[in-house]
Amino acid sequence: MRFLRRSLVGIFLISLTVGLLAWAGNTFYGAVQIRLEQENRDRPARERVLAANVVTVELRAIVPILTSFGEVRSRRTLDLRATAGGKIVELAEGFEEGGSVTEGQLLVRIDPSDALAALVLSQADLQEAEAELRDADRGLGLAQDELMSAEDQVRLRERALARQENLLNRGVVTEAAVENAELAMSSAKQAVLSRRQAFGNAQARVDQAKIALTRRQINLSEADRSLAETEIFAGFSGTLAEVSVVQGGLVTNNERLAQIVDTQALEVTFRVSTQQYARLLDRDGRLLLGDVTVSLDIFGVDLTTKGTIMRESAAVGEGQTGRLLFARIEDAKGFRPGDFVTVAITEPALPGVILLPATALDARPSVLVLGAGDRLEVFEVELLRRQGDNVIIRARGLGGREVVKERSPLLGAGIRVRAIRPQAEGAEQVAAAPEEPDVVELTPERRARLVAFVEDSQRMPAEAKERILGLLRQDKVPTQVVERIESRIGG
Repeated sequence: MRFLRRSLVGIFLISLTVGLLAWAGNTFYGAVQIRLEQENRDRPARERVLAANVVTVELRAIVPILTSFGEVRSRRTLDLRATAGGKIVELAEGFEEGGSVTEGQLLVRIDPSDALAALVLSQADLQEAEAELRDADRGLGLAQDELMSAEDQVRLRERALARQENLLNRGVVTEAAVENAELAMSSAKQAVLSRRQAFGNAQARVDQAKIALTRRQINLSEADRSLAETEIFAGFSGTLAEVSVVQGGLVTNNERLAQIVDTQALEVTFRVSTQQYARLLDRDGRLLLGDVTVSLDIFGVDLTTKGTIMRESAAVGEGQTGRLLFARIEDAKGFRPGDFVTVAITEPALPGVILLPATALDARPSVLVLGAGDRLEVFEVELLRRQGDNVIIRARGLGGREVVKERSPLLGAGIRVRAIRPQAEGAEQVAAAPEEPDVVELTPERRARLVAFVEDSQRMPAEAKERILGLLRQDKVPTQVVERIESRIGG
């Protein structure tokens, strides 16, 4: 009985639990059905308005600046080469790397002993040839006199023969006398032939003496030139480079001793693409001799000078593209051959174009224009140039309208924006951005470190070095100068 009672109680509890679970499920199901049967009461979404920086477009004439990189080199460079072999017995004072020379200055003298001896021998040979020529002239005069005397004898013998023939016709003399006269005249003619041959020999001797004299004069000129070649002079004023000899050293013929570089007659060579080159041509296809600006960055103190494009390369080098241009530098102070510089080329002006930030343009290219109701519109444009962070474009009907300066993926056609004009933007930036200092005070250790690095620099021109040292000696030094120097030395 106890087992039966406990079994019934367990069955009752299980039945009660199942019933409660069924009631709870039915209640949840009913609530879900009631929620689903209620009508949709979603609120309408509000339009999102984005902020965008805009700028008013202005049509104007813009002069594009084409930027390239080039190398400075000298327009006048002279190799000093030994024109005679031997020992260097004299070097000019300051004949060293970086030494200055003036035009016509004696730079190198090679031992002239051999050349001087050859010159003396050539002078002696010339005197001998002159004496031989004088002797030949005297012999020619004597041969000519003997020939004239022989011709006179022939004329006398002819007259004698004529008299003998006349006497023979009158019967005064015999035929033997006439024959003797004829033999005498024949002998006289033979003597004339001998004298003519002697005269010809005398003329040949004179000609040979003249030839020998010419040769001796040539030898003398060669000996004089060889002696002069033992001295090397500066062809123009400049600076010595690549000096490779010392006094007392031995040099061979055509050995390179040094190089003279005219540091005032400089030019810069730079390469532009074919497309950029086409923009520098006039209507006749000739290169425009435009202006360029050459700048050299030296630890924050830039050296800048003006120049003019003078010529272009005749051919494109193997494995290269574009065109190589040459520009003459007007004021070369501070520049040296081999400097890697930045070249800004002034192109012809473009009328009726627009200058915008590069962030306002997409790949199509197109810009977003502020339309009616502050909604954006897509406007197709023509990209003409890229100028650093800006672009030069051309588009009809865009003048005077407002263009989005900075595009983002959230902005597109039909989007309503809140325009931020340059005036308000500038005021916000002035109020929010703290002013950064342009100068910095240096500790003695830091200042000494920077000064030591500048003084030990070998690539920096003397003018720029003095300018930077003057800035470093001030109480407050420009921050840009300090940062650039420390970037070179790892500071």
